Amino acid sequence: MKRGTRKPGLPAFALKRTVPRKLFLDIETAPLEVYVWALWKQNVGLAQITHDFTILSFSASWEGEDKVHHFNTGGKGKAKVRDDRYLCEVLWHLLDHADIVVVQNGKKFDIPKINARMLDYSMPPYSPIKIVDTMLIAKKHFGFTSNKLQYMTEKYCETKKRKHEKFPGFELWVEMLKDNPEAWAECKLYNDDDVLSMKELYYKISPWMEGHPNVAAYSDSEKTQCPKCGSHLVDKRGFSYTQTGKYQRYQCRSCGGWSRSRYTLNTLGKRKALLSN
Repeated sequence: MKRGTRKPGLPAFALKRTVPRKLFLDIETAPLEVYVWALWKQNVGLAQITHDFTILSFSASWEGEDKVHHFNTGGKGKAKVRDDRYLCEVLWHLLDHADIVVVQNGKKFDIPKINARMLDYSMPPYSPIKIVDTMLIAKKHFGFTSNKLQYMTEKYCETKKRKHEKFPGFELWVEMLKDNPEAWAECKLYNDDDVLSMKELYYKISPWMEGHPNVAAYSDSEKTQCPKCGSHLVDKRGFSYTQTGKYQRYQCRSCGGWSRSRYTLNTLGKRKALLSN
């Protein structure tokens, strides 16, 4: 399927457009079901797996919208809970329209798991995306006591990661696999709040991120823009120095992020005089 088209039966929200198209995403997966002989220190062989992992649900929200879109495999009976083909089709469509995808621990978990399930259904690769992982930002730039979403959002965000209520811990997944409507309802709240709290956390910590995808590159504007948030409200604030040059430094009044010009301020004579060490 070409980018910009929509397969019949898929939701129109996937065509949401911003510049760039930034998607906030969180998935929940079903666990493997395996045969074991004990509870401690088990090495599970491939022949012991009775059911592989599948995607049970996901929540997603585009930048520029307050709504969270949720999909799950519930409501069709216990026998079809692990049938995630439709979820994979919707996810493919979403990712194919996204430029940047924001996740929590998703570079290691969510995105590879999604890709694996799509390959199981012989789906082609979606358009290339850039991944921003809030957990990796936290690990690289901060010394938080914990880099878990629960800790960070509890401390820094108005929207907190939701705790399990009626079905604590693993019991929620057990009940979803039974296709319990109450469990699906709790899963939606849990899944949606993960996205909303992560979204809020992202806007707080992304200005600190080095190597954030340059959102200004997606704009046709020829005015100076913040590479982290795209704002035109950038002020010259001193200079940045590398081993080979001097550059104009900027700070964004919208997000607070720092950046620098791409072109050196050194004269040709100075560039020729500079030595490397």
